Amino acid sequence: MAFLEYLEGIRKIILEIDSMQSLKKNIVLLVGFLCCFAACEEDKEKRVEGDSPKKGTIEISVDESFEPVIREQIAMYEASNPGTKINAQYKTEAACLKDFFNDSLNRMVIVTRGLTDKEEKYMISKLGFNPGWNAIASDAVAIVINTNSKDTLFTMESLQKKLLGDAGKNQTLVFDGISKTSTARFIQDSVLKGQPYDTAVVRAVKNSDEVLEYVATHPTAIGFVGINRIGNPENPAQVAMLKRVKLAYLRCDICQYQPYILPAQETILNRRYPLVRGLYYLIKENYKGLGNGFVAFLKYERGQLIFRRAYLGPTMNFMVRNVHLNTELPKD
Repeated sequence: MAFLEYLEGIRKIILEIDSMQSLKKNIVLLVGFLCCFAACEEDKEKRVEGDSPKKGTIEISVDESFEPVIREQIAMYEASNPGTKINAQYKTEAACLKDFFNDSLNRMVIVTRGLTDKEEKYMISKLGFNPGWNAIASDAVAIVINTNSKDTLFTMESLQKKLLGDAGKNQTLVFDGISKTSTARFIQDSVLKGQPYDTAVVRAVKNSDEVLEYVATHPTAIGFVGINRIGNPENPAQVAMLKRVKLAYLRCDICQYQPYILPAQETILNRRYPLVRGLYYLIKENYKGLGNGFVAFLKYERGQLIFRRAYLGPTMNFMVRNVHLNTELPKD
């Protein structure tokens, strides 16, 4: 009996040893799998030699509506990081997105929308990783009229009738392009709800500057531009243009005491102005390179302060507190 118990004890010890060896094998296999996975992930990084947030050169495309503020952002970033060079091309939104999807040299675009689910899946299959994108500021589409125009108050309904040609043919509505620009797309989506423009009353010019010039020289013209091109009172060129054109008021349906308002930083931030849109970055970089360094600059305090100073709506909440300052030193 004791002998049988002895054999049973040996059998249990052997099983325990086998179990420990199996566990060791599994641990070895798991470690090997994790190492291979890490190596695969490292291979997916599309690194550029000598590229970092403080060093290198990057090609980006920017919606031309935001050229003034993005030029200022780039100048400040390059001044703070002397080893960097950000080459920006200012184009229509459609051209920027084409660069993002098809141009291997382009690593980043700044436009007025993010990626759709379909676009995101396409880029994941193409790149092997998720492209980064998010909002960095808010903007508004301003309605610009000639200084001699008496038609200064608009509603979303009256704009829709004018764009559809239902309010007569005596006014010309001017865009920086009809189908490929962010402003034209935004107005078609938000005002026309996808309906086509009446081409008999809508005119396309090359860019935002030409929209402003056309309105300044045609008394019955109505132009549409991003507020970044005309709403900064600290920009001498914009101040000079506001002597030749003026901003129209748009009805605010949720405002109790001020039914018609202008596009301004306050009305952008509280979303009371009806034609508010976002500003987004899209980036094809999954490591800490120059592109992500510039994105971090745009997203956080210094970049957000530049957006705020340009009278756009920053995404960072800057709190303002009332402070009482003593005019005299307290007596002991």
